[in-house]
Amino acid sequence: MNTIKSKLQGFKLAGMLNNLEERLMLARQKSLSYVDFLELLLEDEERNRQINSYKKRYNSAKLPSHKTIEDFDFTFQPSIDKRMINDFITCQFVQERRNVVFIGSPGTGKTHLSIAIGIKALMKNYKVHFTSVGEMLHNLNMSKADNSYFQKVEFYLKPELLILDELGFKKLPSYSADDFFEIISKRYEKGSVIITTNKPLESWGEIFGDTVMASAIMDRIVHHSEVVKITGTSYRSKGLKKEVK
Repeated sequence: MNTIKSKLQGFKLAGMLNNLEERLMLARQKSLSYVDFLELLLEDEERNRQINSYKKRYNSAKLPSHKTIEDFDFTFQPSIDKRMINDFITCQFVQERRNVVFIGSPGTGKTHLSIAIGIKALMKNYKVHFTSVGEMLHNLNMSKADNSYFQKVEFYLKPELLILDELGFKKLPSYSADDFFEIISKRYEKGSVIITTNKPLESWGEIFGDTVMASAIMDRIVHHSEVVKITGTSYRSKGLKKEVK
């Protein structure tokens, strides 16, 4: 038995190793055939690898919190079409390399929804990365100092789903439009993007300080996208209202 365990460990078959003794016991109790016994061990290994793959991709996604679609209160934001969100969590838009833009005031659930969709994408074996727009642009700009700019660009191109949070929440520096365009243009029809913003599309020129560049960015984002406008009040005020009552 120790020899078998040692070989399974050497072959990095942790799923089979961790369940070997339990499967042997079950095989004896139910008089399983060799084939059935082997199938059980292989299923254990496959399940273990799927779990480890999800954990690895989840950690790499850098989600700021764990928020699920089941936790979202659609009754508080009636302006949101739940059927549309249910369509997003199928991740068909990721497969089709389309985009989603959530527009609404702070606290209306844009980030919650983007994280929830990201988690569903991870569960469907997609690679996901979450970042604020400000952080991404800062990282891209800093990478120019050590000549790693193109490696950093590639980093933001790799995930099948890139979630860009808080576009327009802070004033962007002058270099932002070029770097943002670099990512959006290279992901165009090659990978999906979710963007959350508090600014309507017609105000994006103010965000980047360049109406021509903003128009080029919008053209590539909106061409294959669903735009969700949330007109409700801040979800965070829900608790405050209850306290007042």
